[in-house]
Amino acid sequence: MTPPPDADTGLLAPGWAGSPAASTTSDGAYLQALLDAEAALTRVQARLGLAPEGAADAVTEAADARRFDVRSLAERTRGGGNPVIPLVADLTEAVGKEYGPYVHRGATSQDILDTATMLVATRTLDPVLADLQRTQRALARLAAEHRDTAMPGRTLTQHAVPTTFGLKAAGWRSLVLDARDRVTEVRDDLPAQLGGAAGTLAAFTAYGAQNTEMLTAAFARELGLDAPLLPWHTLRTPIADLAACLAFTAGALGKIATDVLVLGRTEIAEVAEGSGGGSSAMPHKANPVRSTLIAAAARRAPQLAATLYGSMAAEDERPAGAWHAEWEPLRDLLRLVGGAARDAAELAEGLRVNADAMREHLDLTHGLIVSERLSAELASVLGRARAKELLTRLASEGRPLDSAPELADVDLDPTHYTGSAGALTDRALERR
Repeated sequence: MTPPPDADTGLLAPGWAGSPAASTTSDGAYLQALLDAEAALTRVQARLGLAPEGAADAVTEAADARRFDVRSLAERTRGGGNPVIPLVADLTEAVGKEYGPYVHRGATSQDILDTATMLVATRTLDPVLADLQRTQRALARLAAEHRDTAMPGRTLTQHAVPTTFGLKAAGWRSLVLDARDRVTEVRDDLPAQLGGAAGTLAAFTAYGAQNTEMLTAAFARELGLDAPLLPWHTLRTPIADLAACLAFTAGALGKIATDVLVLGRTEIAEVAEGSGGGSSAMPHKANPVRSTLIAAAARRAPQLAATLYGSMAAEDERPAGAWHAEWEPLRDLLRLVGGAARDAAELAEGLRVNADAMREHLDLTHGLIVSERLSAELASVLGRARAKELLTRLASEGRPLDSAPELADVDLDPTHYTGSAGALTDRALERR
């Protein structure tokens, strides 16, 4: 019998297992990002005359994650508190004696790990953005198709006044676009990290760097990252920005999922996932699996973001513990949102809308769903107090509104009382 794998494959994390985020945030992906940062630093130093060209070639050739033992690195990380320390030792050995001294030259561990984290974030956010685009396109289609599909508007769980499914879908899409724009802005501004031991870049000047600003800019450009104004070892704006956009995205997608879960209940059945999951015990069930997993991610994300925000209170020029506390929750956030974005795209593209059920539910209260309009219309005829008393009495007696003589000539069709829902939907769909 083959023993089960020791690596974290997402057995208890179906929300992100098998998603692009699973591969872009794996231990192997982080290791490759660390190596990419080390190789880029040596190449840039060689380009600026601070290292031989041969060193750049040697480090770049050696910087292949497949050449390194991730398990060994992880176990040796405990000795120094971060994975860069054992990695530098192994990379230096792989490069060889001639060019080994140019590995990690002038940098500190946090320079490399922070830069690698930004690379991992970039590589994870790109497919997230693609999935958010898929989601908004599918929701735009639903909003246009159901622009005038009337349904009960619900407030505090109860029927309030009629609305349209088109407006609901347009609202969902608006949140997705908000998330997309936030993720795009953060992704485009993710910076490299380069500061040396205490954020002064002193070691680089000791090795001959005349212009450390040029060095930092070249390092960032080599990796496709933004050039920071200052080293940010304890100025954690990039991490806080990531936390914010990821938590917002999880919440935005969670709103959609929560609505689908409610509207998809057996007794409501106004919407349904395109392909529900089965039950191990009840063959008749088609569980809303995608919505469930998105909702789970939305519940976890705020606490993970809170840890990252708490780590902003970092002491001195480089902290003990605050930086280390970021690594796992940030990876968890990237994974959760990566998986939720994938599931949201599939949910939106396959969502089934039951307009007949929506119309049927508009009649559940026998016309009372338009009582707001009736109160306004009857007030001018019966007076405000009498109009309210009449509608309250009919509601308490459970009588249809058209049973009252005073309402014989009043339009009670709920589909005629959707206000500006159509115009609001049109306006929302103009946003690109």
